[in-house]
Amino acid sequence: MRILAAMSGGVDSAVAAARAVEAGHDVVGVHLALSRAGGTLRTGSRGCCTIEDALDARRAADLLGIPFYVWDFSERFRDDVIDDFVAEYRAGRTPNPCMRCNEKIKFAALLERAVELGFDAVCTGHYALLVDAPTGRELHRASDAAKDQSYVLGVLTAEQLAHTYFPLGDTPSKAVVRAEAEARGLSVAQKPDSHDICFIPDGDTRGWLAEKVGTATGDVVDRTGAVVGSHEGAHAFTVGQRRGLQLGVPAADGKPRFVLEVRPVSNTVVVGPKEALATAEISGERHSWAGAAPQTDAFACEVQIRAHADPVRARATVEAGRVTVVPDAPFDGVAPGQTAVLYLGTRVLGQFTIDRTLSAVPVGA
Repeated sequence: MRILAAMSGGVDSAVAAARAVEAGHDVVGVHLALSRAGGTLRTGSRGCCTIEDALDARRAADLLGIPFYVWDFSERFRDDVIDDFVAEYRAGRTPNPCMRCNEKIKFAALLERAVELGFDAVCTGHYALLVDAPTGRELHRASDAAKDQSYVLGVLTAEQLAHTYFPLGDTPSKAVVRAEAEARGLSVAQKPDSHDICFIPDGDTRGWLAEKVGTATGDVVDRTGAVVGSHEGAHAFTVGQRRGLQLGVPAADGKPRFVLEVRPVSNTVVVGPKEALATAEISGERHSWAGAAPQTDAFACEVQIRAHADPVRARATVEAGRVTVVPDAPFDGVAPGQTAVLYLGTRVLGQFTIDRTLSAVPVGA
């Protein structure tokens, strides 16, 4: 196969490209330039798309003896990931930029260009398994549960899965990948993993959003609507947050309060007891299936609402374009804007963006 290897500059994508070469594929490496900030370096940074990363990717490609290119996707990344991130926070939702990047950049813009250029598949260093079944290609959890990235890949469609290649999916651990990189002479063998949001390299999401969205004083209220404090911008709060609430009125029971809801139109933050974070139902209209769609409109599954959350047994229904999930045991602290990924065993069925939640604890309870 002709393989386009997306090389981030990290150890995972370098080893994935090496395995593709070793398997006899015709491999070309490409690094995605997602920012035009010319002086960006990893020093003090916690991102994954810096100039240093591009140089690391080039060195790995040179060692593997494959052609290497840098493609400028900065405008598409700004429009589809960064602007979306800001818009979601403005709307009082909690977005996952890694999901949007996989959906809009790595497996949409990049894959589209790859197919146009005659490549059969895009290769990445994600930890997930692809299984060719009678009904088509399926996406499954990786062999190493600790590194499994099937959650953030839940946005992939059947067409995208057909042109995807994950050489690391059955690797038993990250330690094995690092040891292999060392044995191959790859300079990134011990390079630290990237984390946090790549376009906020210092990790200060609250400060970054304040610059983009601005600040505006608003009320913090309890579930009855009584004002218990104030804030400088609702965008700075997420459901489940406990710290930094600056409440002037203590709870009657003396227990800590948590953010239960963010209302951007009125610039209001709603707080309440931890018990009120229990969520009895979630739903959303923006959804997709990772391969063949379920054969029925109601089915049992497991649902994961965060990248590293434990899956929860649930019942899902699809009606009038909306997916609704009722868990066997309530979810804890679900925020609109989060992604719910549906599983059947190890297989990813699909995903939806949560836009409605129903608390398991009614007001006054």
